[in-house]
Amino acid sequence: MAESVNRQTNAESTLEGQAQPIPSDGNSISPSIPSVDDQDSHSDTDSAVDGLSTVTSTTSLRSSIYEHVEENGRTYHRFRQGKYMLPNDEQEQERLHIQHALFCYAIGKLHLAPIGSHPQNVLDIATGTGNWAIDFAEQYPSARVLGTDLSAIQPLNVPLNCRFEIDDAEDEWIFNEKFDYIHGRALLSCFKDPKSVFQKAFDSLTPGGYFEMQDMIWPFQYIDDPPTESALYKWMQAIDEGAAKLGRPWNNVPHYKRWFEELGFENVVEKKYFFPCNPWPKGKFYKEMSVYAQTDLLNGLEGLSLKVLCANGWTAAEVKAYLPAVRADIKNTKMHMYAPMRVVYGRKPTAQA
Repeated sequence: MAESVNRQTNAESTLEGQAQPIPSDGNSISPSIPSVDDQDSHSDTDSAVDGLSTVTSTTSLRSSIYEHVEENGRTYHRFRQGKYMLPNDEQEQERLHIQHALFCYAIGKLHLAPIGSHPQNVLDIATGTGNWAIDFAEQYPSARVLGTDLSAIQPLNVPLNCRFEIDDAEDEWIFNEKFDYIHGRALLSCFKDPKSVFQKAFDSLTPGGYFEMQDMIWPFQYIDDPPTESALYKWMQAIDEGAAKLGRPWNNVPHYKRWFEELGFENVVEKKYFFPCNPWPKGKFYKEMSVYAQTDLLNGLEGLSLKVLCANGWTAAEVKAYLPAVRADIKNTKMHMYAPMRVVYGRKPTAQA
């Protein structure tokens, strides 16, 4: 997957004035918000659609001790059963591969924190299929990369400097080593108290080490007036309600920068990005990005919905019957929806003399 990051970095140079390449020192220039393409043409996305299979072809080899629980035709993690709302089956794993490509395409690299060229101990929390951890290990041979997750869905064939463990980031962190870089991505739905997890990251860093979060702001937003009567808008409202009832609200990302600062991180930086959810924007960069974003959302729609909407009293059958209208709205280029994305990183102060 390391080559895919290079391809995505090259694609960053074709932004047509809407976003700028990321300097090598890690201080990115956040792209501007996309503008609506009045021509409503999908021709710019054809090549991206044709090439999508090349970035989602990774096959996760399953361990012989892999275990899961099945609900409503989807499988979920057995360790700490019920804590995470999304499934872990092949359909969800494929979505996570696409999501990895989306973040890499948008940012142009795996991270923004200025960690130097020879990181040592690196932790990727809630690693999912492990794409980020594997790519990072390949890019930085000096690093010993650990990825943790509730599900054993990572490949068995990984770089020698990369390993995975089943672990819950909300438990006490009892690692044998400190880390000089800790990374988390797309975790908006994962934690009951994200700030407490960030505190664990702060405590587990070496002095001078960096913690970085890359995450999308929920609910998604619109360039123009939100279509309040649409199935898509009402779906997001229902997700908000269900996530709150489950005690894991999805709307914490705007607080990340403030929480970093309150916990004692210094030199905290927040960068803003925008994921258009269908090919409504102008420009090749955003049109190609929209292919990844839309595919990610469509492939994850059922998994995102089942547990959360059932918390509102819906049956699984009612959820599945409602989703076709939501899918149609996601594909409707007259609905100018986008997912704001934030990258926040900060440095643990060095020890005082």
